[in-house]
Amino acid sequence: MITSADKKDYPVLIDIWESAVIATHGFLSNEDFEFYKSHIPIYFEHVDLYVYKDKKGIIKAFLGISDDNIEMLFVDNESRSTGIGKILLNYAVKTLNARKVDVNEQNTDALNFYYHFGFREVGRDEYDGEGKGYPILHLEKG
Repeated sequence: MITSADKKDYPVLIDIWESAVIATHGFLSNEDFEFYKSHIPIYFEHVDLYVYKDKKGIIKAFLGISDDNIEMLFVDNESRSTGIGKILLNYAVKTLNARKVDVNEQNTDALNFYYHFGFREVGRDEYDGEGKGYPILHLEKG
């Protein structure tokens, strides 16, 4: 089930973010990991935030959208490869009309996920949105 997130969900969402990033972003320095973790609540304030809850009502993943951009899509590491990411991506594209996403170039799992669902690279930046040296690939739904 996908519903809008509430501020009371933020601690769970941060835990999900941490679980996912530890599993998929091995290229981040510890210092940068802590930097981004401390900024997550700020980022939440700039997106329309949705959560995926399992049959027991437990949040397993979340999605952040701004205009037609997927700004964040994170699945708890224990729930990866179970189809939740696909469900959220389909919701973003079909219900929320998202067409774009930015992905860390080093995050090959995420890139392959988006490529599999018809996104294609349309640009690249050497630095991420915080000015850090993690190249970003700009993808659009083909």
